[in-house]
Amino acid sequence: MTWLTWRQFRMPALSVFAALIALAVVLAITGPDLVGRTNFSDQDTLFGGTILVLYLLPAVIGVFWGVPMVTRELESGTHSLVWNQTVTRKRWLTTKLGFGILAAMFAAGVLSLAVSWWASPIDALAALQTDRGMLSRMAPVVFGARGLVPIGYAAFALVLGVAVGMLLRRTVAAMAVTLVTLAAVLLLVPAFVRPYLLPPQTELVAITGKNITNITGDDTGAVLEIGVRNPAGAWVLTNETVDPAGTVISPLPDFVQTCVPRPNREAGPPSRGSLEVCMAQLGTHGYQQRLTFQPGSRFWPLQWLELALYLAMTTLLTWFCFRRLRHLS
Repeated sequence: MTWLTWRQFRMPALSVFAALIALAVVLAITGPDLVGRTNFSDQDTLFGGTILVLYLLPAVIGVFWGVPMVTRELESGTHSLVWNQTVTRKRWLTTKLGFGILAAMFAAGVLSLAVSWWASPIDALAALQTDRGMLSRMAPVVFGARGLVPIGYAAFALVLGVAVGMLLRRTVAAMAVTLVTLAAVLLLVPAFVRPYLLPPQTELVAITGKNITNITGDDTGAVLEIGVRNPAGAWVLTNETVDPAGTVISPLPDFVQTCVPRPNREAGPPSRGSLEVCMAQLGTHGYQQRLTFQPGSRFWPLQWLELALYLAMTTLLTWFCFRRLRHLS
C-alpha cells in the first residue's frame, strides 16, 4: 500500500519539492549579503515574495495534494479494487493520510526554516522599530510566514482537502471549496483568535507632540484620531485616545479641533512644530493614548499555541475522514 501511495503521489510531491529547492538556492545565494545591513529597501520584492510563497504552499498542498489523494480514486472507482483485496479501508486511508501529512509538514518546515534564516537580519532590525516603517515578525502577515505555524497550516490544508474530497466526491468542486475554506481560516484566525491566545498587554502612554506618528481626519478637516509610537517589535491591536475617565474618544475634543492649523494654499501644509504644539494640549488636559498589544517577546509562545490549534483542527478533520470512510461505497 505504501508503494502504491507513493506511485500516485510522486509527481505532485516532486513538483513542489523541486520548486522549494529552487527557492532555497536563491535564498542561500542572497542571504549572506543581508548580514550587517541597515537598509533593505532593495529586498522588498523578495521579502514579500517569500511571504506569499509560504501562504501559497498550504493552498497548493490542500488543492493539489489533499483533494486528488482520495477523490480521484472515488471518481474512478479504483478504491473498490483495493478494498476487495487484502487492504482494509482504515489501512488505505491511514497510509494515504500518514504519507501526505508527513510530506506536507516536512515541505512547510523546510521552507519556513529557509525563509526565517534568510529574513533574520530584516526581522532583527524591524524588532527595534517603534514606528510603522517596517513590518516586524509579530505583524499578522509576517507571523504566518515564520517559525512553526506554516507546519500547522500545511498539515491542516492537506487533511482539509481530503475531508472535502470525501464529502463532495468531485475533484474540481472539492478543489474550489478547499481553497475558499482554507483562505477563510487563514484570514479569520489572525483576526479573531491569535490576538487572544495570550491575554494582550495594555499600556497608557502620555501624549506629547513628538511621539505622535499619525493624525487621521475627515473630509471636513476635523481630527478623528491620532496614533503614537508603537512598542518596539510589538503587534499593536489598538492605539486609541482616552479621556481622563478612560473613555475612548473620536473625534478629538473641540480645543484640539480649533487649534489645528489648516493648510494654506500658498504656504502649503502646516509645519510639524505647529501640529506638535496643538496636539500637546491633549496631554495637559489629562488625555492619554491607550495601547493594547502583543509584545515581541511572545513570538514563540504564540507560535506554539497557534501550531497546537492547527494540529488540533487537523486531528478533528482526520477523525471526520475516518467517520466518513464508513459511508463510502
